[in-house]
Amino acid sequence: MIGKELVHDDSLSLAEKAYISVFGVPVSGLRIRARRILPVIDGMRFGSLLDVGCGSGIFSMEIAKRRPDARITGIDSDPSLVEKASAIADRAGLSNCSFSVQDVLGLAETAKYDAVLCVDNLEHIEDDLLALKKIYAVLKNGGTGIFHVPGYYRRWLFFGKSVNFDVEGHVRPGYLAEDIKEKLESAGFRITDIHYTYGFLETVTNNISYLVTRARKKNRFLYAPLFPLLNMVAYFGRGSRPAWGAGILIKVTK
Repeated sequence: MIGKELVHDDSLSLAEKAYISVFGVPVSGLRIRARRILPVIDGMRFGSLLDVGCGSGIFSMEIAKRRPDARITGIDSDPSLVEKASAIADRAGLSNCSFSVQDVLGLAETAKYDAVLCVDNLEHIEDDLLALKKIYAVLKNGGTGIFHVPGYYRRWLFFGKSVNFDVEGHVRPGYLAEDIKEKLESAGFRITDIHYTYGFLETVTNNISYLVTRARKKNRFLYAPLFPLLNMVAYFGRGSRPAWGAGILIKVTK
């Protein structure tokens, strides 16, 4: 269950912890991305992985659970998120998972990770090309990188095409596949796979989620009973390969 470690978050109420213990982390978009990204990582071989812009550490902790033989390091520029993620991982007994406060633009240029993960982070960074070059530098030769970014366009609500949502903290709405491909290649990466995510079912359910929560965790009492249904419907869209969508998944090597 993705995000179940959050039951160790002392800032949550008993009711919230009980809900998470049953349904996992109730964030529609995160669950959609996880179903796309984690199977790719499951098929990879690595001894160390860096999660860039890890936020609350949900991906880092899930990978640490699945890969107890690997060392997982999450970095984020927000000290409060890092402190919370560290405490949760410790209480969950994930000794192979650690977190530190670090800005991606300040990464030391030392190749020491077998794999790098960066999920919906580049759209927060003004100089995204520099960030990609920094990530390239910390990846070992022959290493693998997994990136997910918002697509520039999304369907709204069902068939209409519009520029992706304006989310707090974003400096751009997203990327076209050709644009992020060009930037990754400019940073030195070799693209091995790139495709859009968020097919029809995923998009419709995520749009409903955004309508309710406004991407700011609003209307929790309305969202709580809706989430399990939305998550179940989105699950059946996990294998779709849309011609364009609200996300882009890229696998690269150095």
